[in-house]
Amino acid sequence: MLNNKKKIWEIIIAVVAGVAVLGSGFWLGWVSGREYPQNIVVTGATNLEPGGSTTLAMSPADFSVFWQAWQDVNDLYLNNPSTTARQKMYGAITGMVDSLNDPYTEFFSPEDGAQFQQDLAGDFGGIGAELGTNAQNQIVVIAPLKGTPAAAAGLKPEDEIVAINGSSTESLNVDEAVNVIRGAVGTPVTLSIVRASSTKPVDITITRENIQIPLVNFEMKGDIAHITLLEFDQDAEPLFYQALLKAQSNNAKGIVLDLRDDPGGYLEVAVDLAGYFLKPGSLVVKEVGRSVPEQDFSASGNGELATMPMAILIDGGSASASEILAGALHDDRQIPLVGAQSFGKGVVQQVEQLSDGSSLKITVANWITPSGVDIEHKGLTPDYPATTTDAEIKNGQDPQLDKALQVVAGEIANSK
Repeated sequence: MLNNKKKIWEIIIAVVAGVAVLGSGFWLGWVSGREYPQNIVVTGATNLEPGGSTTLAMSPADFSVFWQAWQDVNDLYLNNPSTTARQKMYGAITGMVDSLNDPYTEFFSPEDGAQFQQDLAGDFGGIGAELGTNAQNQIVVIAPLKGTPAAAAGLKPEDEIVAINGSSTESLNVDEAVNVIRGAVGTPVTLSIVRASSTKPVDITITRENIQIPLVNFEMKGDIAHITLLEFDQDAEPLFYQALLKAQSNNAKGIVLDLRDDPGGYLEVAVDLAGYFLKPGSLVVKEVGRSVPEQDFSASGNGELATMPMAILIDGGSASASEILAGALHDDRQIPLVGAQSFGKGVVQQVEQLSDGSSLKITVANWITPSGVDIEHKGLTPDYPATTTDAEIKNGQDPQLDKALQVVAGEIANSK
């Protein structure tokens, strides 16, 4: 069983997973340390306690400066009596995390951590869109989840959100944007969107709903099974297995695995699903980090479909676990990728529980595909590029799916 702490956390569930974070900086508190004693070795710092002078490393951070600022806030700040020590401590930790400039590393108060876990369970209020940041650190839509208000309103991957309810997002991080977009079920939120095809913002008003994430859809297209995986949730594997049983009962001769607008989820689900399509022991993904041991994750299933003709659909909303599964099948079996460039989220986070019930979701490693490709900020390139326009979708057309079906039909013919 894989370590449950090692999950590919979805880029950030916008509106959907919205987790509010408090404040900014880092506090190593000697008061908190006395209340929750632990044996923790800190390097690269001096003056860990007020008035202390112990030097622990070359070129350290001098914590006496922090304690001076802490004391000045306590002594001089006008509204200090209305700000708790807990709020200041959490703000300090959040600021330290923000200094990393990593959109995937987050600090959660106990309350926010509980909300985060609830969101991962797949039942929450919001509009049903995944948010993240692009290479320019702009807040963008990663994927609108199918069947949600965001999808119905026409949000698309890579839409840049420049304003929420008329207020600019320029100074907001993803968590803050998420917190603004979330709201009571039945209430509206207006997003100002800029798309690559234009420079003028377009306002889209969406009514918030209670979001329940769908996971797997199945349909037969002639003798080819079209299986859509919408999220690598904890329930995805048994539902995916049921779809494979339907494919078998319908005598499917090939499969189109549709990972478009799938923002990812649990690593172990990606590895488990790969086990249906790869021979046992085949490398699925490699974890390479600074402080964690290099680790290979290999397929452990029965490889029952290791020779099944296939194609995989990807687009700009395919991220994280989607890219790991698609990359593994592409590298190992040369299964063709059809569609558009994937998002490019190739880092792993693990959650560290802190002593007071708060937690830290922290980036610890990169995911590397079997052929050695680091997908972070790069993504996967389709073997068969294909696009689908808004007008085609409105008319019930799907050229990307048509292309994938054509590719699989060719493989079936060649296998005879």
